[in-house]
Amino acid sequence: MSDTALKDVRSHFAFGENWASYARTIDSDRIAEAEKGLLRLAGDGELAGKRFLDIGCGSGLHALAALRLGVAEVVAVDIDPNSVATTRNVLEENAPGKRWRAEEVSVFTLTPDTFGLFGVVYSWGVLHHTGSMVEAIERASALVAPGGVFIVALYRKTRLCWAWKIEKRWYAKASARAQRLAQGVYIALMRLLFALRWRDFNAYVANYRGNRGMNYRHDVHDWMGGHPYESISPAEVATLMERLGFEPVRSFTQPGGLGLSGSGCDEFVYRRRA
Repeated sequence: MSDTALKDVRSHFAFGENWASYARTIDSDRIAEAEKGLLRLAGDGELAGKRFLDIGCGSGLHALAALRLGVAEVVAVDIDPNSVATTRNVLEENAPGKRWRAEEVSVFTLTPDTFGLFGVVYSWGVLHHTGSMVEAIERASALVAPGGVFIVALYRKTRLCWAWKIEKRWYAKASARAQRLAQGVYIALMRLLFALRWRDFNAYVANYRGNRGMNYRHDVHDWMGGHPYESISPAEVATLMERLGFEPVRSFTQPGGLGLSGSGCDEFVYRRRA
């Protein structure tokens, strides 16, 4: 499939349907965990009074967290109409009187001329699903104001990324029954890996909302269906962001390794040089 076709939402996994389902689980505890996760990345003093761009807003949970943490305005964008509708519903219900808007826009059409610049540009686990990750990073980072921060999470590169790419292409087009069976196999693998490491899988699932307010079952569906799929190493991120005029603030990374249970996301915070 060509790069152009991969950028088309019709070639993508139905991320928006998954986020609409997840949004029904949002409660005060999940919102609080989302706020903690955002503060962990942004750090003190980076959010209050800033314009905040959420690229790939999904359920709208982290746009909501940004509003609750004092940003001046949120602009939430997503290529999936279901995600945009879900974000609007979540913000209308939970952020009355706050300044925000949610729009159906591709990262590839975002420009400073049409959207302005932002003190914070945030895109967690999104740009590797666009069909052209490096171009998406270039487009997203161009919206960061001088001195502002770019917060991004990207799949780390592993030795089995090629296999996951094949799995995701299949899963995105598979029937609901086939997807459920595949999820069962994946979760059984996870249980085995936890047991081999003397870890409690049931406790991990029960406490999963501590992971940015997320839900385990929805994240499994999102991981297995995440087509298009690309990955990148921290060294490659550093080289790219240096070229784009950014300096590192903080990062949370892990070794890529084999990737038998998936790759997971590395998280990066970069500041545009003033």
